[in-house]
Amino acid sequence: METVDFHKSKKKKSFSPMRRIAFSFFMVILIGSLLLACPFSNQGVIAPYIDHLFIATSATCVTGLVPVVVADQYTLIGQLVIILLIQIGGLGFLTLLNMFIYALRKRLTYTNKIIMQEALNQNSMAAIGIYIKRVIKYTAFFELMGAVLLSLVFVPEFGVVKGLYYGLWHSISAFCNAGFDVIGPNSLIPYQTNILVNLTIAGLIIAGGLGFVVWIDLRMSWRHYKENFKFFKLKTFFSSLSLHTKVVLTATVSLLLGGTLVILFLEYNNPGTIGSLSFGDKVLASFFQSTTTRTAGFASVDMAALHDSTKLFMSILMFIGGSPAGTAGGIKTVTLVISLMYIFSLQNGHETVSMFKRRVDDQVVKRSLTIAILSFFICTLGLFILSMNEGADFIDLIFEVFSAFGTVGLSASLTPTLTVLGKIVIIILMYIGRIGPLTMVFVFAKKYKQKKGQDIMYPTADVLIG
Repeated sequence: METVDFHKSKKKKSFSPMRRIAFSFFMVILIGSLLLACPFSNQGVIAPYIDHLFIATSATCVTGLVPVVVADQYTLIGQLVIILLIQIGGLGFLTLLNMFIYALRKRLTYTNKIIMQEALNQNSMAAIGIYIKRVIKYTAFFELMGAVLLSLVFVPEFGVVKGLYYGLWHSISAFCNAGFDVIGPNSLIPYQTNILVNLTIAGLIIAGGLGFVVWIDLRMSWRHYKENFKFFKLKTFFSSLSLHTKVVLTATVSLLLGGTLVILFLEYNNPGTIGSLSFGDKVLASFFQSTTTRTAGFASVDMAALHDSTKLFMSILMFIGGSPAGTAGGIKTVTLVISLMYIFSLQNGHETVSMFKRRVDDQVVKRSLTIAILSFFICTLGLFILSMNEGADFIDLIFEVFSAFGTVGLSASLTPTLTVLGKIVIIILMYIGRIGPLTMVFVFAKKYKQKKGQDIMYPTADVLIG
């Protein structure tokens, strides 16, 4: 009897927090796909199960790639299942579960704190319960505010009930960086020049993509700033922020502005995208695509009509994605910045990475480089399989692969034409992109020791590189 208990205890301990996170997403996807495959979720002919599994994965992994038109395929119940999957996927099932546990018990167990530390990408377990409450509070604030603003456009067009429904649905989809819509097959192209829709959706995407850590830091710093300073100075306020927030804000602004300018330059005279628009509308459309490309998936121009150079540039933006501890995908802005700063440090003969007069821990640098390299390898492997199996232009395959891994959802009209094998590859890429490549590695690792000093130290030897 003691032996049985010992093995049970050992098996339970082997189910690490990272495995629980990966398993929770898998179960949500499985249940969601079964619900979408039911007759009550479909209008008319029920699509093959692989399409429902694809949609469920895309929704839970907040991607937005779809092999069928959501508005035409699914009933109101089916659409509600999808938006529920998006909300669960955006925040994480374990986050929502622990929110209810914390609301009922006013405390979390040590095991739940460890799980939430991994799920929310936190360095400390301190005040995890309070952090969860703030995550829910910020989510509700942004989604409700977005719903109100979008309803100002949708209610006059579709009526009160449908307009409010569309406003809330697309607000949740935008904040969770999902890119799903239920308006029709053309995404947001009909609202290409609508300033309120474009700026509201873009604002929600940015808010979700910055990450909850940034919003909490901004709030706490602003409260401290008001108590100690009478006049506002941007430089002083910026210096009071954490290094993480500084890096995220700097990278986000740079990528948004840089992406807008490059897309505007590349597509300026393209009649299939923004060539026929006024200069102001061209800037608006370029800004919107620069925003949504980094992880949301809404489209205000025809992706299939983009120049190949634009598709390649947007693939790079999709690979980068948003910021950590938020609803965005990709390798994350902080990973990019640390990797680039490491190269810059080597070029200048420095052994450590420093930013804003702060040194970055060597373990963080190693983790960043590992994520970048591993992510690129996964995308390359997926691209290799698709290139052998799918009869499509290579640039469109690149676009599809990076869109799936970055959980973006943009497609050059390739998704509906994918074979079963192609859909399976994209499903796997979306899943890995959402839970993270390192989490995927640790899920299958036999043993992962977080404590230092437990590795066997062998004698060093020189090898030639470069």
